[in-house]
Amino acid sequence: MEYDITARPSYAMLTVSLAEGESVRAESGAMVSHDSGIDIETNATGGFLKSVRRAFGGESFFQNTFAARTPGDASFAPPLPGDVEHVALSEETLYVQSGSYLAGDGGLDVDTEFGGARSFFGGEGLFLLRVTGSGPLFLSSYGAIEAVDLDERDSFVVDTGHIVAFEDSADFTVRKVGGLRSTLTSGEGLVCEFSGSGRVWLQSRSQDAFLSWLIPKLPTQPSA
Repeated sequence: MEYDITARPSYAMLTVSLAEGESVRAESGAMVSHDSGIDIETNATGGFLKSVRRAFGGESFFQNTFAARTPGDASFAPPLPGDVEHVALSEETLYVQSGSYLAGDGGLDVDTEFGGARSFFGGEGLFLLRVTGSGPLFLSSYGAIEAVDLDERDSFVVDTGHIVAFEDSADFTVRKVGGLRSTLTSGEGLVCEFSGSGRVWLQSRSQDAFLSWLIPKLPTQPSA
């Protein structure tokens, strides 16, 4: 599978070139275009129960599989302005935050895993997406995306709204910014402190921060 990412980092679009018999699985609504020799199959990925768990993780209940009868291209884009990053998995596991899975090889296993209170209070919901196997994976971000190597640091603190994904070799804890007063007055909420080894992918913008800026500026409806 060949791929090309254009218009990055602000309005990135992914184009994959599929050989005959190859397939790519993408989030519902991510398709921009495809050649006529590519068939689309929509299904509840991994069966009904797995799809229910994916829905709790913030992803769509259904996914689309694009399979090439003849060689051709298919293009995808995320719903928010930002970047797309390719990650080559080789019998590995990556944890992906809600909304950052764009597409991946049809052979990758995409499931959810209960994250306990750490992920719940970190704003990730009760479930994180767990992507396992070998093949290309494409992550999307709000804003630009950057990978940070934890091996070069004792620990690394990230605002939870800026996390895109992390390798399963990384340890993490979610905590407040200092005490209650600091949390309320600093403009920051909860942070995730990573340690161990592996990589963490970050996005340069936060949806929560944007909504906090936008919502007070929206006009209010006059009372009846």
